[in-house]
Amino acid sequence: MGNTTENYRANFSPNPKPGFFQMLGKQWQLLLMSVPMLLYVLLFNYGPMWGWITAFQDYKPKLGVTGSKFVGLKNFKWLFGRDDFINSIRNTLGMSVINLVFGTIAAIVLAILLNEVMNTMFKRTVQTVTYLPHFLSMVIVVGMAQNIFASNGPINVLLQNLGLIRQPIFFLGEGKYFWWLVGFINVWKEVGWNTIIYIAAMTSIDPSLYEAASIDGAGRFDRIRYITLPGIKSTFIILLIMNIGHLMEAGFEIQYLLGSSLVMDWSQTIDIFVLKYGISKQQYGVATAAGMFKSVVAIILLFAANTIAKKMDESTLI
Repeated sequence: MGNTTENYRANFSPNPKPGFFQMLGKQWQLLLMSVPMLLYVLLFNYGPMWGWITAFQDYKPKLGVTGSKFVGLKNFKWLFGRDDFINSIRNTLGMSVINLVFGTIAAIVLAILLNEVMNTMFKRTVQTVTYLPHFLSMVIVVGMAQNIFASNGPINVLLQNLGLIRQPIFFLGEGKYFWWLVGFINVWKEVGWNTIIYIAAMTSIDPSLYEAASIDGAGRFDRIRYITLPGIKSTFIILLIMNIGHLMEAGFEIQYLLGSSLVMDWSQTIDIFVLKYGISKQQYGVATAAGMFKSVVAIILLFAANTIAKKMDESTLI
C-alpha cells in the first residue's frame, strides 16, 4: 500500500518550477540573439559613465582623468551658485512641461478624430500629411518658423488684417513668447508621429463594444468617453511615465537655432549650458557635473512616476 501511494505521488505530483539556469538553457537561442544589443547598450550607454568622475575633478585634458586634481563637490557648488544654470533648469522644465502637455493632448485628440473617420482614403491621407514633418530636419523647421513668425511674416500680417493688433509682435525677440513657440513647433512636428501609437492602441479595442454601445443608444461622444479613452488608458500611462523621465530633456536644436542674445534668459537649456561651458569655455568638470545632475534627476523622476502608477494600480514600466 505504501509503495502504491509513493508511486502515485511520483507519477501525478506537479512538475517543479524550473530554476533560473534551466530557463537560461531552454532559451539559449533568444539569449544569443540578444547579445549584440546587450553589448551595444553596455558599450555606448553604460561605458561612457566612467567619465562622470570628471565632475569631481578640475579636469585638464593634458593630465587626463588620473592626473587631474580631485575637487569633490566644488563643481556642483559652483553650478548652483550661478543664475544662468538655475535659469537653464527653469527653462528646461518649463519647455518640457509645455511639450508634454500639449503634445500628449494633441496626439490623443488627433488619434480619436482619425479613429472616428470612416473614409479610409481620407484617413490615410491626413495621417500621412501629419507625420511627414517628423522626418524634416530641425534646421528646415526652424527656418520655416522664423519666416512665419517674423515681424513681416504671415502671422503678424493676419493678426493686423483682422484688427487684433496695430503693431507687429516681435515673437522671435521677446522671451515671454519663446517657450510657447518651441511648444508649437514641437507639436506641429511630432503630433502625427505620436498619434501612430494611440491609433494602434485603438485598433486593439473590441469592435463589439462599440456595436453594443450603439444598440444601447450611446452617441459618438459617449462611445469615445466610455470605450475609446478607457481602451487607451494603459498606453497613455506607459507613455506618460516614459515622457516624465525625459522632462530634463527639453531639446537642444530648436533652442539653439531659434534662440538669440535677446531671449537667452528664456532659451538656454541644460544641454546648451553644457555645450557652452564644456566646449566653448573648456570647463569640462563643470559641464560634466551639469550633465550628471540632469541624468540623476531624470532617473529619479522616472522611478517616482513608475512608483505612483504602481500604487494607483496602473500599468507600469518596471
